[in-house]
Amino acid sequence: GVDIRHNKDRKVHRTAAKSEDVYLRLLVKLYRFLARRTGSKFNKIILKRLFMSRTNRQPLSLARLSRHLKKGNEEKLAVVVGTITDDVRLYQVPKMKVCALRVVPGARARILKAGGEIITFDQLALRAPKGQNTMLVQGPRKAREAYRHFGRAPGVPHSNTKPFVRSKGRKFERARGRRASRGYKA
Repeated sequence: GVDIRHNKDRKVHRTAAKSEDVYLRLLVKLYRFLARRTGSKFNKIILKRLFMSRTNRQPLSLARLSRHLKKGNEEKLAVVVGTITDDVRLYQVPKMKVCALRVVPGARARILKAGGEIITFDQLALRAPKGQNTMLVQGPRKAREAYRHFGRAPGVPHSNTKPFVRSKGRKFERARGRRASRGYKA
C-alpha cells in the first residue's frame, strides 16, 4: 500500500510561549483562561500575540501610537503586546492611556508627564476583561531591514529588491545589467 508521509504533519503555529520568562508565562495562563471563558476575540488575539517571537512583536514608537489615537480614539486605551519606544521626533506627547508588555523609560516618563497612564496586562484583565473601549495596535512588522531583501530577485525587471552587496561603491554590481554600455540595462 501507500506509505503515510509524515513530512507534513507538523503544524507550524505556536500553541505556547517559547520564552522561559515566568511573568510572561503567568500572563499566558491568565489570558488562556480569559480566552476560553469569555469567548471574546480580543482575548484570543492577545493570547496569540503573547506567544509570538520577538520579530513579530515589533516595537511601536510614541509618534505612531499618538497617530493611532487620533480621530475620535483619544479616550480609548491603546493595547500593545510589545514594547513602546520613545520618539524624539514627537515634540508634544498627548494624554494617552496605554497597556504594554514593556515601556522604555524615556517613553514612560513622557507619557506620565503628559498626564497619561500606563497599565500592565493583569490590570487590563481586571479593567476590560473583554477589551471594552480598547484599541489593539502593533508595530510595523515589515520595518526590519531583512524584508528589503525579500521578493523578486534583484536585477530582474520590475524588482525593487535590495541585493546583498558587500559595499555600495563604484566597483560593486554596477556593470552588466546596470548600464547600457555594459551589455544591457535592466
